[in-house]
Amino acid sequence: MANYRMIRINEETVRVLSAVIREVKDPRVSGAFVSITGADVSRDLKYAKIYWSALSDTGNEKETAAGLRSCAGFLRKRLAEELNLRVTPELSFCRDRSAQNGAHISSILREIGVTSGESEDNEEKE
Repeated sequence: MANYRMIRINEETVRVLSAVIREVKDPRVSGAFVSITGADVSRDLKYAKIYWSALSDTGNEKETAAGLRSCAGFLRKRLAEELNLRVTPELSFCRDRSAQNGAHISSILREIGVTSGESEDNEEKE
């Protein structure tokens, strides 16, 4: 049952932070269209690893990460207001590269499919 509780806390953390991140006035965060993709809260609820991705691929990843670190106190305060937990976790932010990795794998598979498809077409013509 404790595992179910942790899953719910992780999901609620993502839900709340996804809504609150729109209120951040820091241009490094609001200009990058940051979205929260996941959360991993420790079992003692003292620490939370927040996974984020940015829609704009302008190469300002370090600035966006710095903006998130600077607004961590505001986000933690709002998280405490929304969630009824005894302890509000300290937030640390990690870049989620799953979308980029998926696009890269997809492009590799497309290349393999195109080259193998061309070789099959050449064999059928002969």
